[in-house]
Formats: sequence, C-alpha cells, structure tokens
Amino acid sequence: MNEKAMVADTLAGINGELVRYGEMISQTENAQLKQTLKQIRNQCEMSQEEIYKIARAKGYYVPAAKATREEVDHVRSILTQG
Repeated sequence: MNEKAMVADTLAGINGELVRYGEMISQTENAQLKQTLKQIRNQCEMSQEEIYKIARAKGYYVPAAKATREEVDHVRSILTQG
C-alpha cells in the first residue's frame, strides 16, 4: 500500500469516527460522559486536520472549488427556512 492510499484510509477512518462520536454525544443523557465524548471528538478533529494538512501539502487531496457567494446564500436560505 502506498503512502497516498494510507493517508486516504486514515482520513476516511477518522471521518467515520467523528460521525460516530456525534451520534453518541447526541444520544447520551449522562453529562459527564457527554463531556468526555466531546473532548475525544475534539482531539479526533485535531488529528483529522493534521492529516488533512499533510494530504494537501503532498498533493494527495485537492479540495473542490470554493462555493460562490450566490451558492452560499442559496444554501443559507434553504437551511434557515421554516
């Protein structure tokens, strides 16, 4: 397995973990557990950002083009309706 594939797999794994932490946080009633999960999620997000920066620097990841102001406004209007 080459480095690019390992970086992509790592990012995919971290992104999956972030989804699961979000689900667990929203489903727990225990305040202490909720806070602990948030701390773990924040650490996971920092790791994801570090790997993302490495992937960008090495050219392994090229983000999509930035949204135009009109696109942002359109999405914002959809999300704020109702």
